Amino acid sequence: MHPLRQKTSSLRLALCRVLFLAAFALSFAAASAQPLPAAVASALAAAGIPQAQVAILVQDSGSDKPTLAHNAALPMNPASTIKLLTTYAALELLGPAYLWKTTAWSEAPQTGDVLEGDLVLRGGGDPKLTFEHFWMLLRGLRARGIREIRGDLVLDRSWMDGTGHDPSKFDGEPMRPYNVGPDALLLNFKAFRFFFLPDPARRTISILTEPPSAALEVGNALKLTDGPCGDWLSRIKLDMQSGSRGARAGFSGSFPASCGEREWNVALLSHPDYVGGVFRKLWEDLGGSLRGGIREGTAAAGARLIATQESSSLAEIVRDINKYSNNVMARQLYLTLSAELLGTPGRSDRSATVIRGWLEQKGLSMPELALENGSGLSREERISAAGLGRMLVAAFRSPVMPELLASLPLVAYDGTMRRRLKLESVAGQAHIKTGSLTGVRSIAGYVLARSGRRMIVVFFINHANAASGQAAQDALLRWTYELPAR
Repeated sequence: MHPLRQKTSSLRLALCRVLFLAAFALSFAAASAQPLPAAVASALAAAGIPQAQVAILVQDSGSDKPTLAHNAALPMNPASTIKLLTTYAALELLGPAYLWKTTAWSEAPQTGDVLEGDLVLRGGGDPKLTFEHFWMLLRGLRARGIREIRGDLVLDRSWMDGTGHDPSKFDGEPMRPYNVGPDALLLNFKAFRFFFLPDPARRTISILTEPPSAALEVGNALKLTDGPCGDWLSRIKLDMQSGSRGARAGFSGSFPASCGEREWNVALLSHPDYVGGVFRKLWEDLGGSLRGGIREGTAAAGARLIATQESSSLAEIVRDINKYSNNVMARQLYLTLSAELLGTPGRSDRSATVIRGWLEQKGLSMPELALENGSGLSREERISAAGLGRMLVAAFRSPVMPELLASLPLVAYDGTMRRRLKLESVAGQAHIKTGSLTGVRSIAGYVLARSGRRMIVVFFINHANAASGQAAQDALLRWTYELPAR
């Protein structure tokens, strides 16, 4: 395209977006002029949260006009409620029965119980490849008569491209499991669970590691002490050292006996080191041996499929993502969209393209939408309350509505809403996704009002006092539940 023509086209596109946003804002002007429900306004004032830093949409699922809108067209950080967009897109584009597959391949001949060459593990992006499922894959290899692998273990991670992920970027806590990046061979969320087991009679404390790994040595210099438990974790020091033979996690400091048994989940190793270390230890426990090393690569064109481990269905995965707001699984699902629909590798920018195209096809264009990883663990992601609300209306009219609705926390009963609004009239009558970051609190989902109306609710707070905004959001859920019939 000629540079001048290309520039003109870009200017027209930018102008169209500006005009669209202006028209979009005007369409909500009348509703935005409505005062907030008294209980909501009072709770916001008590929390020191200006109404200008809040966006609200309440709309009947059978209507195209909002019942209540406040700053609804304003792009805001949605935190984990953006998972609604990721999971709904996946349910429609991939189907609720979609499965991920982790497979084992080799081109080497098998002589008796000996595989004469390399074994290739090919990751398929399974968001929930747990230690137990990995054991089943290896048990399948043993069941096919393989005991000794005379070549290398080759890890094929080409299905996804997570190379740009920085676990320190979000909050400077790279060892926190929620900061684990996506990977085609994501195993057990790449986390180790350390169990601290005190023995007051002997004045000792033991450390148990799950899953066990040949790539991680654990050193224990902890001292058992008396006194209250308190903030026990702050008294433990973890020193990580890496070498040619693996890594060593050294624990020192003190642990109060009054704490009883405690556990700590930590992400310590790289994806290849984690998978390789767990494979070697588990393979040995199953009576197998690996003569070669562990490296990255791909299977040759003539390799044969030896074993397959299938994931849970997408409908089940979506339930885990939304009920418990699992960021790692959401990132895996996000990259799956581009890996499956555009071809490998799955990558964040390509998945954003998939979602934008899907929204355009559904007539749900959102010029204000900004996507980074589809999980909400981001300072960059943006969406308007009106945009998310229109998507929830479309989702309620979609064939995958039952799967999406069932994946959301049921108020007062499960997931991230299990402790809220207990013994109140709205308890058990709303499916609500929550989101929280420093300076952000959000809710979005569906309320079955006393009148029988199914209402869409979106409530974003972007303010330094957002953590104090739960009372205002709960007040809106109560108000919505009490809405009369139309």
